[in-house]
Amino acid sequence: MSIINQAYQQQIKEKAIQLGFSDLGFAKVEALNGDKDRLDQWLKSGYQAGMNYMNNHFEKRTNPALLVDGAQSVISVLLNYTPKELQRDKNAPKLARYAYGKDYHFVIKDKLQLLFDFIKSEIYPSLDGRLFTDSAPVLDRAWAAKAGLGWIGKNTNLIHKKLGSYTLIGEMITNLEIEPGEPIKEACGGCQRCIDACPTGALMAPYKLDANKCISYLTIEHRDSIPEQFNGQFDNWAFGCDICQEVCPWNWKARPTKEEEFTPNPDLINLSKEDWHQMNEEQFRTLFRKSAVKRTKFSGLKRNLDFLK
Repeated sequence: MSIINQAYQQQIKEKAIQLGFSDLGFAKVEALNGDKDRLDQWLKSGYQAGMNYMNNHFEKRTNPALLVDGAQSVISVLLNYTPKELQRDKNAPKLARYAYGKDYHFVIKDKLQLLFDFIKSEIYPSLDGRLFTDSAPVLDRAWAAKAGLGWIGKNTNLIHKKLGSYTLIGEMITNLEIEPGEPIKEACGGCQRCIDACPTGALMAPYKLDANKCISYLTIEHRDSIPEQFNGQFDNWAFGCDICQEVCPWNWKARPTKEEEFTPNPDLINLSKEDWHQMNEEQFRTLFRKSAVKRTKFSGLKRNLDFLK
């Protein structure tokens, strides 16, 4: 088919906003050669830590044409997750903000399916493709940046000029030919607050992250005991870490999310320091039944909490 016109592209974007997404952009499927070289070097340096799955499907990870048959375009979506309120007890163990509400994998995937169905029924009946959100060998941030939704900041997060970096990314890789967006210029300038603020030195330099030292990795993906070298460096983070985002000027004026599914459980927001440390497995299952925190399991959260004592 020929490339769909701008009017149809605008319809797709308007439908995405109507469904609750914060922004949407288009990119043409092609090999990400620059990102391929950077990923290869990152993996060879061992900065993926215990995330061995990052070594898998390398060619597919850097070229979606090998992942999805007939792929012509990547439609990237962003969903703001800036919470309306934070944990009340300032001394309580801290939770990454993306985990305050319902697990984003389900929220984004459901909205993507509705958007896919709309395009298929209203614009292109022969639409085919696959939907992803941090769930397959896809370089989410690279595609969002390529679509003009932001730039990769020095903290390695995607930064959107209006939304900041508290956004979750999803994409459709489809057989639809679309006029691609234009990448925008990186706008971190001389700022390196994120690097200076990282308590473990995981942000070694601009755009370079060593997961072996990252609090998010150590409290979620890491399965063994937390190395004693990090004792006293976690700044009370029990699941994930937002430090490099909290200090970023692009987040200081970020507006709260409109997504009701991300509304924090009041019981979670009101947990005291004592409540966290006295939590049992039944309470864990009740509190985090629909949350991304389930990834670490009760045993993992208990390990993290014990490390903070």
